[in-house]
Amino acid sequence: MNAERTALLTIDLQNDFLHSEGAYGRAGQSAPAIAALPARIAPVRDALVKAGGTYISAQFTLVPGRGGAPLIAEHLKKLRPFLTTDDFTPGGFGHDLVDTLKPADFTIEKVAYSAFYQTRLEYILRAMEIETLIVGGIVTNGGVASTLRDAHLRDIHTVMLSDGCAAFKPEVHDATLISLGSVTRVMTCAEATALIGAAQ
Repeated sequence: MNAERTALLTIDLQNDFLHSEGAYGRAGQSAPAIAALPARIAPVRDALVKAGGTYISAQFTLVPGRGGAPLIAEHLKKLRPFLTTDDFTPGGFGHDLVDTLKPADFTIEKVAYSAFYQTRLEYILRAMEIETLIVGGIVTNGGVASTLRDAHLRDIHTVMLSDGCAAFKPEVHDATLISLGSVTRVMTCAEATALIGAAQ
């Protein structure tokens, strides 16, 4: 691994998902495995940035429509009826990256599961000459899996942080790790941190 050509990409580690005053916290939609992620990923971020690598935060975004009401896909309205005006709005507290992982070198606003879909992520990776993408965040079977598969289609080498991502149900997380074994390398946050250190 060439640390200077490696990027850490976190998916959806935002206040609206993780903070008690965020959209999901207010609705009682939380999980201990998800809450533990920022502190577990932080050493990977610190080691990579110290070694000259790049940290990118992909953040779920609800685009405000006329009058401020968010543009929400129909399936999401049914899954998360508690989402309302100002949730996941760019520039707002809820949309922001959690404090534990600030600052990111680049922030990607994403409107769907994959961090590649209709975003500038691929442009940034090419411009920064990134060869390896380390991925963590939430949820394992949603944004993380979609992003890893899209990276694979673009011939980008990836590393999935097995304990640096989580789902609302542990059995779903575990099943996704198995299913992604053919498209990405899988390792723990501690293993990734050690690998980055060895590459210096």
